[in-house]
Amino acid sequence: MCNNNESNDCRCISEILTVISILQKNAVCPESCLDTCDRGFLGCSVSTVGCNTRPIMLYTCCGNGTPWSMPTVRDDVVCGEDGVTCSNVFRVEKIDGCCATFRVLAPNPDTTQVATIPYVATNSFFTMNLNCVCSLRCLQDTFVDVI
Repeated sequence: MCNNNESNDCRCISEILTVISILQKNAVCPESCLDTCDRGFLGCSVSTVGCNTRPIMLYTCCGNGTPWSMPTVRDDVVCGEDGVTCSNVFRVEKIDGCCATFRVLAPNPDTTQVATIPYVATNSFFTMNLNCVCSLRCLQDTFVDVI
């Protein structure tokens, strides 16, 4: 998949991200809990009111097991430069075939809320060719103020 430039076979990752995107748009929390990336609801129970995001981490084919990381700001900066804050946790915003647009999530700076709201939305977005993604890791569903 990663080294074959003629292939557009990104269905595995694309289909899971599409499910997550639809769930985030509908943000409904039913009563049962199955802890997988493609489970059909956000949250773990009806008491998980307000879940609207399934945060994910992306792993690329050439990343050697290191999650993909992006700056938390829209400035023209590079992860790893002095003072540049980066994150490897994202929210899927849009799927278009083998391309996906993600919002970078940052750790919540309000330490009193980290237990219930671990991430905050940034205004940093990127689009990735899903042929470059070999795996994704879903984190616990949560609420992220994305508006």
